[in-house]
Amino acid sequence: MLIEKRGSRRLMNQINVVPYIDVMLVLLVIFMVTAPLMNPGQVELPSIGKSSNPPVAPMEVSIHNDQTLSLRDRSTTTDDRKILRNDLITAIRQKQAKNPEQAVVIAADKDVRYEAVLDIMDMMQQNQVKKVGLLVKPRGQ
Repeated sequence: MLIEKRGSRRLMNQINVVPYIDVMLVLLVIFMVTAPLMNPGQVELPSIGKSSNPPVAPMEVSIHNDQTLSLRDRSTTTDDRKILRNDLITAIRQKQAKNPEQAVVIAADKDVRYEAVLDIMDMMQQNQVKKVGLLVKPRGQ
């Protein structure tokens, strides 16, 4: 009878969590000791004196319903100046020669076909005009 009890083993269906608790306590002690010794990283925030020049107001190319163009340089004046397609690129290049960071935005009436806007954008891209964008108005205006 004694031999039979030694040979048969019952499976254990419980997990022994004591080693896991020991490991967690050791890690907790390590983090508690090393955390005060670490120096936090320094973040350098920009100050007011270091800020760059304010951005230049963009030039606005307006496409009207009758396919005419007008150019407005917002940095100098708010008046529109009628311009021909051939003269548009030279006028923009002259302005960007003085200030290469000045952007160009395209504004169009809502009744203008999108193809006319794409033609102007394509013409500017072919002539290497930098910083071209579209001007949109909010719905309330």
